Amino acid sequence: MALSKLEKRIRIKRRVRGKISGSSELPRLSVYKSNKEIYAQLIDDKNGTTLAAASSREKGVDANGTKTEISAAVGKAIAAKAIAAGIEKIVFDRNGFVYHGRVKALADGAREGGLKF
Repeated sequence: MALSKLEKRIRIKRRVRGKISGSSELPRLSVYKSNKEIYAQLIDDKNGTTLAAASSREKGVDANGTKTEISAAVGKAIAAKAIAAGIEKIVFDRNGFVYHGRVKALADGAREGGLKF
């Protein structure tokens, strides 16, 4: 039987997460997107804590424009929070999503904000 779209994404997610991990010095930037919103978190996997988070639901993020433009704004917001917390280098976790469109826009926004990955 063929795998559903969600099952394929979860399989890819497990494969990627087996190769990358975040720490307090080099946290993991995890991205989740739904049909309406996009979320980003900086995670320290060694301690199991979230160091910073940003989403398209926050008031500080410009909610006007296309979903791709909003994703870029979320990337800039997470970069600003990371730099305020003293984090400059990260590991990017696309969470099983294709690195294209909104996920790529978020990554580019984070790079513009000053994060290195």
